[in-house]
Amino acid sequence: MSLLLPPNATIGIVGGGQLGRMSALAAARLGYRCHILTQDANDPAVQVAHGHTLGDYEDSATLRRFAAAVDVITFEFENVSAEGLDLLASLKPVRPSPEILRISQNRIAEKTFLNAAGVPTAPWRAVRSLAELQHAASELGLPAILKTARLGYDGKGQRLLRDMADLAAAFEELSPKPLILEGFVSFACEISVIVARGADGGIAAFDTVENRHRDHILDLTLAPARVQDPVAHAAQALARRVAEALDLVGLLAVEMFVTHDGKVLVNEIAPRPHNSGHWTIDACPASQFELHIRAVAGLPLNEAVRHSDAVMKNLVGPEELALWPEILATPGLIPHHYGKSEARPGRKMGHVTRLFPRGALPGDFGVADALGCLATPPAHA
Repeated sequence: MSLLLPPNATIGIVGGGQLGRMSALAAARLGYRCHILTQDANDPAVQVAHGHTLGDYEDSATLRRFAAAVDVITFEFENVSAEGLDLLASLKPVRPSPEILRISQNRIAEKTFLNAAGVPTAPWRAVRSLAELQHAASELGLPAILKTARLGYDGKGQRLLRDMADLAAAFEELSPKPLILEGFVSFACEISVIVARGADGGIAAFDTVENRHRDHILDLTLAPARVQDPVAHAAQALARRVAEALDLVGLLAVEMFVTHDGKVLVNEIAPRPHNSGHWTIDACPASQFELHIRAVAGLPLNEAVRHSDAVMKNLVGPEELALWPEILATPGLIPHHYGKSEARPGRKMGHVTRLFPRGALPGDFGVADALGCLATPPAHA
């Protein structure tokens, strides 16, 4: 049954980070209040929300207090308790569902689900012992990447294995077990698609974008991706297939590799707003956050269209946040500060977007020039 939230209803968001912050701002535009479940009253989402509950994500009393204060529930990051969401789902609607969170939280479950849905991925093997790792490495070949099945993000919880002598130390170092070994993919670029699916089954997908990482953290997103049309269309089709196979209600980011021969392989899924979709705030009539809120609230989905090309640049750590005065003084840069009080190395502190007319996204050197004080060396310079 479709849930259509009336104005002034309250959307509960599990997690208090910047994704919750931007979701709450989008919800306010649509006439909704947001209530945040988090562990820190200074979190970015709390700063802009109507209310908040402080406590552990697995504490039943905290979860019940939170559920009593809201009408529908969503979440803004994956490292929350699926069991906690189960309790919340027994009290109020949770969108996306706890089962979808479970799949995305575990790389083995994720790859198993994707392959069963006919979605191509890199070759992989589950690894529960050193003997299994040695056998998997023999089957997949080296180099390969050994990862934790749970709790890894931004490059954490993984090791590149170059020869058989690396296996024992990497297996001992990574935890929790089991692990997953993924065959190494020599890719031409990384891309992603943000797709929303409503309670009525309607789907809206934003344009395929190109992502560039630095130190395993997203640095730049180029919208649209500078790939051939068949590649962009294949990525769109895969994102829609995953959303439908999951019976998603909410928002989903599908991260993919493009191989040198033009094949598209799905790397990871994230059932929430995503860093690679931040460009939509400024380049689209309805952002990823608005479509997320619309799906969660049971509203009709807007079209996921863009009026401009865009480059999104993350502001990571104290070095890039130190450029904030220059960013504010640079014409054409659209700044977004997340309100975090401490700038730590590797921490996402904000982002900046630069818009271009449709079809006018520049090449690498043009992107660097357009970002001015934020310029990084072009990837292929």
